[in-house]
Amino acid sequence: MEVVVNRQDRRKRRLVRLFLRLLLISLVFAAACAVGLLSYTKMQGPPPLNVTQTTVYYGADQSIIGEHHQGENRHWLPISSIDTEVIEATLAVEDRKFYSHFGFDPTRIGAAVLANLKTGSKSQGASTITQQYARNLYLSHDKTWKRKWNELLYSLRLEMNYDKDQILEGYLNTVYYGHGAYGIEAAAQHYFGKTAEQLNLAEASMLAGIPKGPSYYSPLFDLERAKKRQGVVLQSMVATGYLNQIEADEAHLEELTFVQNELDQPSTIGPYFQDTVEKELIQTIGIDQALFEAGGLKIYTTLDPQMQKEAEKWVASEMPDSELQTALVAIDPRTGDVKALVGGKDYTESPYNRATEAKRQPGSSFKPFLYYAALENGYTAATTLLSEETTFTIDEGRGSWSPSNFNDNYADDFITLLQATAFSDNIYAVKTHLLLGTDKLVEVAERVGVESKLKNHPSLALGTSGVSPFEMARAYSAFANGGKRVEPRLIRKIVDSEGEVLFEAEPEMTQVLDPKLAFIMTDLMTGMFDPYLNAHTSVTGGSVSHLVSRPIAGKSGSTSSDSWMVGFTPQLVTSVWVGYDKGNLQKPAEGQIAKRIWAQFTEGALKGQLKKEFPVPAGVVGVKMNPENGLLATEDCPTHRVSYFVEGTEPTKPCPPPAADGQPETEVIDEATKEKENLINRLFRWLGN
Repeated sequence: MEVVVNRQDRRKRRLVRLFLRLLLISLVFAAACAVGLLSYTKMQGPPPLNVTQTTVYYGADQSIIGEHHQGENRHWLPISSIDTEVIEATLAVEDRKFYSHFGFDPTRIGAAVLANLKTGSKSQGASTITQQYARNLYLSHDKTWKRKWNELLYSLRLEMNYDKDQILEGYLNTVYYGHGAYGIEAAAQHYFGKTAEQLNLAEASMLAGIPKGPSYYSPLFDLERAKKRQGVVLQSMVATGYLNQIEADEAHLEELTFVQNELDQPSTIGPYFQDTVEKELIQTIGIDQALFEAGGLKIYTTLDPQMQKEAEKWVASEMPDSELQTALVAIDPRTGDVKALVGGKDYTESPYNRATEAKRQPGSSFKPFLYYAALENGYTAATTLLSEETTFTIDEGRGSWSPSNFNDNYADDFITLLQATAFSDNIYAVKTHLLLGTDKLVEVAERVGVESKLKNHPSLALGTSGVSPFEMARAYSAFANGGKRVEPRLIRKIVDSEGEVLFEAEPEMTQVLDPKLAFIMTDLMTGMFDPYLNAHTSVTGGSVSHLVSRPIAGKSGSTSSDSWMVGFTPQLVTSVWVGYDKGNLQKPAEGQIAKRIWAQFTEGALKGQLKKEFPVPAGVVGVKMNPENGLLATEDCPTHRVSYFVEGTEPTKPCPPPAADGQPETEVIDEATKEKENLINRLFRWLGN
């Protein structure tokens, strides 16, 4: 019996030793595998953390005016800017051992595997925060063993190459909270209209419960279900020691206010402007397309949200329910900053940007460039030419051309440059254009910023070459700011997701006009709003002059297909176009819409700002001039308007008293002789200054 017992003992000892050896070998093998796996993941290096983020557009007042993202609305925040209660709630409900495991939790994995084997499904998950972060970055959400294995490998790579706070920060910035909101900042803004740093306990615990099933636990879909999930989160926080029961109960009972209940509500502040900014980012500034698509940029623009809303308000109010279209551009002439931009009646119906892309005939709104050239070549506000039906010989005698005034309304007498500007007399303009030489108008227009190709033709005096509303606002800025050509500025600064400034623009201005002549041209353009100048016809801006309560200058223009109003104050230049994308204007009333939009926008946009006068530069004098003949007003000829001249070119001859028949005495003089004498005399006076 003793022999049998000894044999049994020896067999047991051998089995124990074998077991221990196998266990040791297994442990060594497991350790070797673990070392090999860790070495492999370490050698693989840190996996890239590139995540598409939301690019944010800011207005001139630092408010958010729009966002751009590739279907994932995400704003990256450093962990230091995330509310502590958000972090605690997330750790409590998602991964209590986050700071102690190596990327996976064997205990949770084992329990999940047993549960899945029992049920024959893969419904139970045991993913840690690191695993979820890896899945969000690199993998799909398919429930397969292959995906789980890859998830484990990526988790190990993350843990081997990044610290815990970096991983937690990445998770909180990539996890999906529903409704297109990726990351805690986008979720806080979407659900509560506040930053992730401002969330309270009730809000933090509500958001922490959503990622388990964003469409199932969203409080915007089912508040009762979301509150139950919030309760689970709060109890998890109690269990982990982050809260006591009283604090948890109070947070669960707190009534929450949700500020947004629609999905991915798009920005409506200046969509045409934002398109223009995006185009400038890539085509002009040179931001790489891939960088822009990756997002995370903060783009600080020049748009004034209140002015933009004012522009959209008057477009909506004045434009009829038809296919008639419009465009508006408003620029601060002191800086070149684009303050408002409208490219059409309705962006959702037509994103085509007429403000920057459409080239339309500006009509008489092009005349100020011609008349500035005339001022440079000896004209003054008192220069007179005959306004009557006229046929011009053009093309070196090979052709003829008979332009007409609006409604065939002529003075049949000499009129001054002041009147010609206020009445928009076409005959005066064409005569001036031909007397100067047609290249002069082209040169001035290009000097102030018109970049479209201009046809050097007699008809250019009447605005027959297409330009954009954007160009016209830019070009008129030189009259408003004392003769400086501005570079339109839409973007002030671009900052990337790391806080690095990629681009910054300061105002760019170049003196291209004589400040004295720029002011005189501005003063001439105030005449279109002065009913006191009405004579054989009315001033072209009389119908809207009562709508603006501050000093204004400008010029309207019209063709068979286009209606324009370009005008300005010392603070704001605004260009408005109205017309059909194809075809002519159909009703006379359509020709007045641009003026009304311009006037009402100008008044509303500058509400509360100083009513500034146009500053008179040194070397310019104002005299009381009879607007009909350009002579000095007297007691016998009291009709006058204060007009401005370069010192030494002002009228010196007094207006004669009325003749016996009640008409002023005037010299009968051949028009050609008078024109030549006026131009030569003024040219010599101008050269002498």
